[in-house]
Amino acid sequence: MQFEFATAARIIFGAGTAEQLPGLASAMGRRVLLVTGAKPDRHIQRIDALAKAGLACTVLSVAGEPSLDDIEAARAEARKSRCDMVIAIGGGSVIDSGKALAALIPNPGAALDYLEVIGAGEKLTASPMPFIALPTTAGTGAEVTKNAVLSSSEHGVKVSLRDERMLPDIAVVDPLLTHSLPPAATASTGMDALTQLLEPFVSHLANPLTDALCEAGLRRAGRSLRRVLAEPDAADARADMALASLLGGLALANVKLGAVHGFAGVLGGLTGAPHGTVCAALLPGVMQANLKALTERAADSPALEKYHRAAQLLLDSPAASAQDALDWLKETSRLFAIPRLGELGVDKTGFAEIVAKSQASSSMKGNPILLDARELTGILAAAL
Repeated sequence: MQFEFATAARIIFGAGTAEQLPGLASAMGRRVLLVTGAKPDRHIQRIDALAKAGLACTVLSVAGEPSLDDIEAARAEARKSRCDMVIAIGGGSVIDSGKALAALIPNPGAALDYLEVIGAGEKLTASPMPFIALPTTAGTGAEVTKNAVLSSSEHGVKVSLRDERMLPDIAVVDPLLTHSLPPAATASTGMDALTQLLEPFVSHLANPLTDALCEAGLRRAGRSLRRVLAEPDAADARADMALASLLGGLALANVKLGAVHGFAGVLGGLTGAPHGTVCAALLPGVMQANLKALTERAADSPALEKYHRAAQLLLDSPAASAQDALDWLKETSRLFAIPRLGELGVDKTGFAEIVAKSQASSSMKGNPILLDARELTGILAAAL
């Protein structure tokens, strides 16, 4: 047995840990590029605290999922301000923006030069700038991953900028930062967190360390995913989902994901829909297709037993089966009002192109079994 495991240099978890930010940042630089969401005033207290610690802040507001053009413009501004570190406070898009900028500011050339699939996929020549990530959602796990997802309107797809050195220097996961998350975003990011636990768990690249992380996360998601929407101020449920998201990020960064995320990058670029919403729409169909393919072509695969184990964890029942988990996923999507792909703007006339692009994605390579074009098309049809 051989495997590797890499993650952020330091992870700080717990209610109130965001208050440590000024001290942590002061040890890493003096001129901060502070990346936030669409409303930076939400973080005015933290901006003031950084200023009181003697740090100069250039604030960058990210309104949506980052595009190549957004990143290039922000990189120019950060260089002009002579920023020497990056802090990102927000959801996955904000953290990915910060991660990309920390990587690209010290490096020459265009961002496209370093992108997978649509770019040259070149390696970074210079190490990224110091980077601290503070997630305000419980879903992406981006605070402990080594890639940043960027969109290209020209190519109609989302792809990754990826490098082992892009893992954040410090990840501060404070569940209190997620309490103000609106219901729709809570649902979307929660489904993303669940997907990012289930896919690495059944991946053919899984290892004992990632299995342990996924099991701990699935247990927490099972008991708190629905509850955090029904009781948004339940501190224990918010903490469960923040930890589930972190655990999923730790796992996926080391063993890849699967067909859900293989599709999600393409469909996200096509529709502009929130990443977690796309994942939620696809997850039941992908699970069903994987179970059928594994049963027919790889009955001895450990992924089959893992799907049953995931069901036991999610439903907190030793008698639960993979079919029970599938039913639970469908009911959760109904409770969360997750739209169908057709409602997101997907049309069956585009299936062939979507499948072809998805087959080239990095995430598809982590699926427990290779799905052919017919099976992949069937997943899209089931989610339409």
